Amino acid sequence: MTETTRRQIMSAAATLGAAAAMASPSSAQDVAAARGGKQDPRTKYPKPPFTVQSQPWPGLASRMEPRPDHGETSYVGSGRLRGRKALITGGDSGMGRAAAIAFAREGADVAINYLPEEEPDAREVVDLIRRAGQKAAPIPGDIRSEAFCQQLVQQAVSALGGLDIVVCNAGRQQSVPSILDLTTEEFDRTMKTNLYAPFWIIKAAVPHLEPGSAIIGTTSEQAYDPSPDLYAYAQTKAATMNYIKSLAKQLGSKGIRVNGVAPGPIWTPLQISGGAQPGKVVTFGATAPLGRPGQPAELAGIYVRLAEDDGSYTTGNIYGAGGGQGQP
Repeated sequence: MTETTRRQIMSAAATLGAAAAMASPSSAQDVAAARGGKQDPRTKYPKPPFTVQSQPWPGLASRMEPRPDHGETSYVGSGRLRGRKALITGGDSGMGRAAAIAFAREGADVAINYLPEEEPDAREVVDLIRRAGQKAAPIPGDIRSEAFCQQLVQQAVSALGGLDIVVCNAGRQQSVPSILDLTTEEFDRTMKTNLYAPFWIIKAAVPHLEPGSAIIGTTSEQAYDPSPDLYAYAQTKAATMNYIKSLAKQLGSKGIRVNGVAPGPIWTPLQISGGAQPGKVVTFGATAPLGRPGQPAELAGIYVRLAEDDGSYTTGNIYGAGGGQGQP
């Protein structure tokens, strides 16, 4: 056995041990089953009713009850992204965190962006990336600034030694029942976070992306079936779906693939920090045919699929994970 192999084995063991310590029983469940046993998707994760809870924006996954599962104990890589270098916005929690963990365990170095208030969650992700034997680059900052978005890309390139995967995942979602109550400030903040930031980040990243690179955006079922209280958020997700399809046509000639992921109801800090009304948090995901919300870990494999070379003919597509609600 080579020294490299020994380090990989020890790193994997340490990763599982550390992840088990920070995962809730409901998220960890039965690791053996997650590695190959058949599981009933209806009972794999917690179902509503959930505890009434709220946090100030942007919220922390580590303070949620139950705690979301991002694949801390269950995701096992197989080298599908070996040698790749990824930048993920919103990498501290939700789908961004799940993608960061999966990418690292598939052999990629990962830079994550997050708001300074999310530092406790981000530190956990950085630790998991490093325990997977990969380079981690934490880059806190507010992506509503064009200057910071440009700086973010440059810092990621410098820290990782290049860039070939860009995941624009960070998003702002606030439930506002009436357009009459939606302020220009809130509308502008949602647009800047969800639409301007990906524009600035992708524009800065493209010159660094070689053929074989991938851009992935996080859209939503809201792009197809908008809720009345998510007027601002829903239209940004429809726009995300469209910029993915437009960019795929524009960048195909450069050998750069562009795809999107459209989650249904997923248990993330978005929901308990203003993204859903308190009453809806209690029953969140109950209307899905599977009777529960999804967990970020259940989407990790989609992000990997859209980033890996085996998906080389997939571009301009939106992959859904809606728990049976049919969108997209």
